[in-house]
Amino acid sequence: MKILVLNCGSSSVKYKLIDSATKEVMAEGGVEKIGLPDSFLKYKKPDGEKEIVYLPMPTAKEAVKNILDLLTDPVQGVVKSLDEIEAVGHRVVHGMEEFNKSVLITTEVIKKVKEAYSVAPLHNPANVTGIDAVEALIPGVPQVAVFDTAFHQTMPPKAYMYALPYELYKKYGVRRYGFHGTSHRYVSKRACEFLGLPYEKQRIITCHIGNGGSITAIRDGVSVDTSMGLTPTEGLMMGTRSGDVDPGALIYLMEREGLDAAGLSKLVNKQSGVLGVSEKSSDMRDIESAILEGDDKAKLALEMYEYRIIKYIGAYTAVLGGVDIIVFTGGVGENQTKTREAVCRQLEYLGVTFDPEANKKRGVEVEISGADSKVHVVVIPTDEELMIAQDTAAIVGNA
Repeated sequence: MKILVLNCGSSSVKYKLIDSATKEVMAEGGVEKIGLPDSFLKYKKPDGEKEIVYLPMPTAKEAVKNILDLLTDPVQGVVKSLDEIEAVGHRVVHGMEEFNKSVLITTEVIKKVKEAYSVAPLHNPANVTGIDAVEALIPGVPQVAVFDTAFHQTMPPKAYMYALPYELYKKYGVRRYGFHGTSHRYVSKRACEFLGLPYEKQRIITCHIGNGGSITAIRDGVSVDTSMGLTPTEGLMMGTRSGDVDPGALIYLMEREGLDAAGLSKLVNKQSGVLGVSEKSSDMRDIESAILEGDDKAKLALEMYEYRIIKYIGAYTAVLGGVDIIVFTGGVGENQTKTREAVCRQLEYLGVTFDPEANKKRGVEVEISGADSKVHVVVIPTDEELMIAQDTAAIVGNA
């Protein structure tokens, strides 16, 4: 089944056309700077070369239309007509407590997704815009929503509840939801396939670390705890997000800096994390270069970033009563060899041994723990789009 996978943001749309049966990626690319004069479409040509085309795209509908036009283009396209696209799978960020699995999109589903606008104001509206654009351009094609939060709906109340008045949970749904669920689900399953171990009998800690980052504890195939919360701001130190911080410190800063809610949101989401501490960049490649030049703030930022990862792995090992597999994924997890080594060296108390030679590999599936390690430590490149395509094919095929 040929599935178009869309990840619609406020100013961008990423896409892949995937054959769900063979797992072949037939086409991929994305639109950026929607609504701006210099909006453009970038994509991989059939010969593998990358191309950028500058086109006016004032709204997401034009962006999706240009993607569809490219897919059916006589020269650069990969399908003869849109009729060959049998379904569209959408990444939808927040499903609150309404959705614990991927679902066929209906009017009622869209209504529920809109109810989550208040907790995902940058993501859910853009996701719905993409759904509407597809309905307008390919009327009647089945569409499926795959939620970032769904995988974590198996967490027990003791893990997802905040120690706030219970009434606020009942009134507003204020609790931990977690994100990156599609990635955590994919890499945990794939790690077990890679290692030849039964998924339903493992204690797994998955580390999706990059500009955004989260860690999840998985027991016997289900998520039991995760580091992100009501929003993606909680948990690890990230590229520009603060992660865990004393709420009292935020109140103090609001008073001293005269911040309103929007100002505080900007502070903890856009101005903090690696960027805020280093005062240089949110990109770990820039941080590593700065460290080599003797930049102490860059060094501190990296040490803090790695320290949070180590803390969460330790905490989730306790939650799981031990750990069998640790998985690294995401931009940093797949490529930042020094960070992987720094984390693994601190886990010797768990019986983790480290293979420096294997760790030199970037962006590929590899076990970086030693042959005598009591815990398997693996790198598994994430493939959320494949997971979305497979969910979409399964749901549409059974509809």
